[in-house]
Amino acid sequence: MDTIYILFSFAVSLTLLIASQKIFLSKNIVDKINDRSSHSSISTRSGGISIFLTLFIISCYFYINGYTIFNYSLIIPLSLLMVVGLYDDINGIDFKLKFIFQIIAAKIIIDNGLIIDNLHGFAGFFEINRVIAQLLTIFIILAIINAINFIDGIDGLAISITALFILSFEFFSISITPYINLSQIILSALIPLYYFNFRKKNKVFLGDSGSLFLGGIISVYVITILSNDYIIKPEFDLHKILFVFSILFFPVFDITRVVFFRLRRGRSPFYPDKNHIHHKILEIVKRHDLVVLIILTISVFFLFLIQVLSRLI
Repeated sequence: MDTIYILFSFAVSLTLLIASQKIFLSKNIVDKINDRSSHSSISTRSGGISIFLTLFIISCYFYINGYTIFNYSLIIPLSLLMVVGLYDDINGIDFKLKFIFQIIAAKIIIDNGLIIDNLHGFAGFFEINRVIAQLLTIFIILAIINAINFIDGIDGLAISITALFILSFEFFSISITPYINLSQIILSALIPLYYFNFRKKNKVFLGDSGSLFLGGIISVYVITILSNDYIIKPEFDLHKILFVFSILFFPVFDITRVVFFRLRRGRSPFYPDKNHIHHKILEIVKRHDLVVLIILTISVFFLFLIQVLSRLI
């Protein structure tokens, strides 16, 4: 892809964000304001479907013209995650049923050849058998999807963490990755959402359709990192599992912390509350953009701290 297609992705995303919001508003499909809400104006959860449709339309264009810009089979599990999230955004869905669909999507990803079958010496393990590899891969995919879903609680946070991860994924690779075109499409499509996400009125949220969809993409990238095909630049090389943790530090830490506290109180791990780290910071600084900036700064600092410590140990 070149610049013209990146601009095309941006334009398609912007058009779809405007159009989808109008449709949602005309159908009175708006985000209900409750005690957990961080907004007080009419908003829609139409961001996720807009980002997905941007990817789908561009993929169809290249497919029809005979170009393979990434593995199109990934559209199937990503579509499933987006649809389940969209249904949850509009009608609500029991977390158990949503969890089942996530497992199905994870199995489809595995059947496309993406599986964690080598731990690269972590805890003394290298290659692992097929059954354990599938179970571990499903667990990792579900953990990542829900970690991204969990941090989607304030304006701009989930899309910023996603953007940081994608940029890190491409930057630290020794060569151009097979997903460079997918990365460019997603990053370009996310940019217009910042405006709609942060504006005061008629806001557009990512929604579960977007957080599950983006979580699916990140999980695919994580599995790729842990494969033998992804090689980290020598100057940044460290154990791959530690590398993944360093660029997903915040969502991994947040979901671990929140699930622990909920279980300790005898609640479901999926019980909604305002005990996330971003909620705690928001209570202090009062501004969503500052919270996002603080968390991004901490994430980047931790990423490079791991790099420095790995050289000293």
